[in-house]
Amino acid sequence: MTKLNETYTLNNGIKIPKVAFGTWQMPASKTRQSVLDALEAGYRHIDTALAYGNEKEVGQAVRDSGIARDQIYVTSKLPGETKTYEGAKHDFEETFNNLDIDYLDLYLIHAPFPWNEMSSTSGTVEKWDKANQEIWKAMEEILATGKVKSIGVSNFNVHDLTSLMSTAKVTPAVDQIQYYVGYTEPKISHFAKDNDILVEAYSPLATGRMLSNPTVQRIADKYKASVAQLAIQFIVQNGALPLPKATHKEHILDNAKLDFVISDEDMATLNDMSDSATNMYHHARQE
Repeated sequence: MTKLNETYTLNNGIKIPKVAFGTWQMPASKTRQSVLDALEAGYRHIDTALAYGNEKEVGQAVRDSGIARDQIYVTSKLPGETKTYEGAKHDFEETFNNLDIDYLDLYLIHAPFPWNEMSSTSGTVEKWDKANQEIWKAMEEILATGKVKSIGVSNFNVHDLTSLMSTAKVTPAVDQIQYYVGYTEPKISHFAKDNDILVEAYSPLATGRMLSNPTVQRIADKYKASVAQLAIQFIVQNGALPLPKATHKEHILDNAKLDFVISDEDMATLNDMSDSATNMYHHARQE
């Protein structure tokens, strides 16, 4: 069983709730109410990004919730397009002002490359190494101000992490990657575990594309759970942190019902599956 207020401990000793509420592709007009609904349902970790265009609404919901600030964990991200030290400092201040919640719990580099290069082949992986090292220096300085409690990355593969850590003074606390049943990016996941970096799993439902998978449905039925509930619980039992997203209150409440434990046998079946989603897009540089 997983409770929304259960935590992992990051490599800097700070606790982070095991399940986050994601806001990717969530319209700003729906974000405030969706986040309030999530907080009411028991979520205590909210994930956003400057690129999502809804940071102000996330911050408003946190302030309007009536919940003490130190009881809510908030993550945001530096845009992938920002690849300079000065740009990182500037964009952080924009995020900080958008949220207006005193401090940020976790701040991530959203991608090791600008988004228009997301489909680049492995032959170009070193192109942004130096820029990411400079950005990480800015992130470390932001961390030192106390405006951020932890720093990390997103969409970084093993090469990206190794390069960053070769000059880093602070090891990334998390790597947020695409991760779901049948697509658990084992090379990145194993490297992260070996280096005490928590894996956060975005698109834990494969943006809905796994919901009709018959094997996943069969196992979910065994636990009288929805496919979404099974997918979220699977990630937690793998030691990663899922970020489910929903805008309808009933789905937000449903996704929070993780009052079952998947057996070792069924976890093995799920972990051995090939991609459980149909026509799911994957980054060319992730594996």
